[in-house]
Amino acid sequence: MVKYFCCAGLLKSTWDQVCIAFWQRYPNPYSNHVLTEDIIFREVTPTNCLKSRRLLTKTSRGPRWMERYLPKHMASSAYIIEDSIVDPQKRTMTTLTWNISHARLMSVEERCEYQINRDNGSWTEIKREAWISTNIYGLSRAVQEFGLARFKTSVTKTMKGFEYVLSKMQGETPSRTLTETATERARGTALAAKEKAKDLASQAQKKQYV
Repeated sequence: MVKYFCCAGLLKSTWDQVCIAFWQRYPNPYSNHVLTEDIIFREVTPTNCLKSRRLLTKTSRGPRWMERYLPKHMASSAYIIEDSIVDPQKRTMTTLTWNISHARLMSVEERCEYQINRDNGSWTEIKREAWISTNIYGLSRAVQEFGLARFKTSVTKTMKGFEYVLSKMQGETPSRTLTETATERARGTALAAKEKAKDLASQAQKKQYV
């Protein structure tokens, strides 16, 4: 049994910009789980389409009950294959991604199609499909639900990463990440606490001399 999921996304950048950002999106603040990326092969077809295959290494921490089925050195990472084809004439880019690690436990295949938005030629729309399956008898539903939840979280990070890279490409100041905002707030709180501590210490010293 295979669980199917489909969603659409919109990037307020041209198709050309999105295609360029696609190859430059790592690293970004939302892709800390991507450890390495390597191009296995790349070619231009007779119809001038660019075909590529990349190998990605990502952190992949699963639920604890799943880790018992994996060797220790494999429990925290996974290898992903990403095929892509860019058609400059049709103005489409299609990607197909699937995991080659832990595939017997859970297989996630994703297909994305990037094309010019019909309502606004300066924007790019993304149709995203996913198929999640497992060979674990008796736990297939739990594994698929876990896989779907993780996939949805990944999609959100992917879109934020795209927007971040596109902003940098266009010379804009990317919006701060949650981590950066939290860090700044923590520094502000620490500084305020430090100043308050100084005031209290000063008042204590004054009381001693009264």
